[in-house]
Amino acid sequence: MAKSAFNSLQAAALVVAVLIAVPLLTVAASLLPGAGGATWTHLADTVLASYILSTLYLCAVVGTGTIVIGTGAAWLVTMHDFPGRRLFEWALVLPLAVPTYVMAYTYTDLLQFVGPVQTWLRATFALTPGSYWFPDIRTLGGAAVIFTFVLYPYVYLLARATFLERAGDMLDVGRSLGLGPWRRFFTIAVPLARPAIAAGAALALMETLADYGAVSYFGVQTFTTGIYRAWFSLGDREAAAQLAAALLGFVALLLLIEKISRARARFDVVGARQAIHPGDRLTGLHAGAAVVFCSVPLGAGFLLPAAVLLHMAITSGDAQFGDRFLVLARNSFVLAALAAVLAVAIAVLLAYAARTARGNLHRNVNRLAGLGYALSGTVISVGVLLPVTKLDTWLASAWMQLTGTNPGLLLTGGIAALVYAYLVRFLAVSLQTVEAGLGKITTSMDDAARSLGHGAPSMLWRIHIPMLRGSLLTGGLLVFVEVMKELPATLVMRPFNFDTLATQAYVLASDERLTEASTAALAIVAVGVLPLMVLTREIARSRPGR
Repeated sequence: MAKSAFNSLQAAALVVAVLIAVPLLTVAASLLPGAGGATWTHLADTVLASYILSTLYLCAVVGTGTIVIGTGAAWLVTMHDFPGRRLFEWALVLPLAVPTYVMAYTYTDLLQFVGPVQTWLRATFALTPGSYWFPDIRTLGGAAVIFTFVLYPYVYLLARATFLERAGDMLDVGRSLGLGPWRRFFTIAVPLARPAIAAGAALALMETLADYGAVSYFGVQTFTTGIYRAWFSLGDREAAAQLAAALLGFVALLLLIEKISRARARFDVVGARQAIHPGDRLTGLHAGAAVVFCSVPLGAGFLLPAAVLLHMAITSGDAQFGDRFLVLARNSFVLAALAAVLAVAIAVLLAYAARTARGNLHRNVNRLAGLGYALSGTVISVGVLLPVTKLDTWLASAWMQLTGTNPGLLLTGGIAALVYAYLVRFLAVSLQTVEAGLGKITTSMDDAARSLGHGAPSMLWRIHIPMLRGSLLTGGLLVFVEVMKELPATLVMRPFNFDTLATQAYVLASDERLTEASTAALAIVAVGVLPLMVLTREIARSRPGR
């Protein structure tokens, strides 16, 4: 009976993973022999090297920055006590509510030559144009800095969840052996949290690779801008799909390198979860340094852009603000909540099936299903529309043969297809989080449950789900906020007369009406901030002893 349940679970997981991977396989099919064309040859001879170098630079800077900021902030607020710690504990995730393209528009307006910062400098110090140097935000380095401050919460959330769940006596043993705070951090905490840190960094890098709005606005040449240029400017969908497939290969290589470097190391939590660690109380310069370390990313990633947007919304804003924005907020919230629940449920199914299955088939299929996060929403939309349209056509034909009436398109242009695109795009967010949580549960607990007669469903529901509470909340939180901000897939696949806050902000900002777009952008932030606050507090309550 138990074996049958396991087989059914693994079969269902395999079917779901393949369905999620269908759009990615559609994109990958563009690399089959004979799919190349003159456009691809031209891109390879002219700009492909630039795409690769820019992408590598972004990955190196963003990966390093998010790991340093996210892990350091998580360690400080979890294992230390200093002024403002309780505030920073939940506030450090707020940059996730700000879309990268909104950050790009905001900092450009703030730091450009006619912006308030340079205007104040010239007025205060009697400077003349050309007599001083000021960094240009609209560069590759500027894009990397913006991505870092927006995406570090991925590492922060997962690392913090690991530090909260980690057995406290392991650090107490380090203290009893005379290890100082820095040595305990580098020799005990970081190695034990490595799966979570790697998962968070992978999510941040995939989001960086998939971004179009910020890099396009800054004029940075990446794979994603190349995909859009090949598709919209050159009118060659095959060349765009080939660039997208190359981007998929790039992400697969990153994940493979991380997996090989981890080798066979395991990161189980042995023993019962301990009570809350009392924390090292920081005073003096140490407390001040901790406050500064947490304040800089929070201020640069959320407080400053939010203040600029709020000022623009109050002074100008969108003249159409009113009941329409309540509808937009409702649409955004419903889509985000639905996608988050489904993504977490699917992630649990796929991760648990891979844990219980023999061999690497499920793990490899899961990796394939999770690669969609590295692609832009528009490319995902193309991969979704092709198979969904064929399915719609087949269903309509079958319905006509049975009833003699034409039902029209049942899936294409509806909410179902849009949510499907969201799942393909953001499943990796929840899957990485759930897998990191399962990786900390020793397999001996599974063996003990089986010996007591528990089958797969009972073991999952009664043992693993309660232990994964923090990870599940984290995964749902991340998917919710990502869907709230998602723009390209929503623009392409939303039903007629169905708009969201993101589409409203894009339409206004693309017309250089940033002051009017600030209202919709603030609405995105406002709708996303409340779930961030609630769920991060729930994650904190999962800490042992609370």
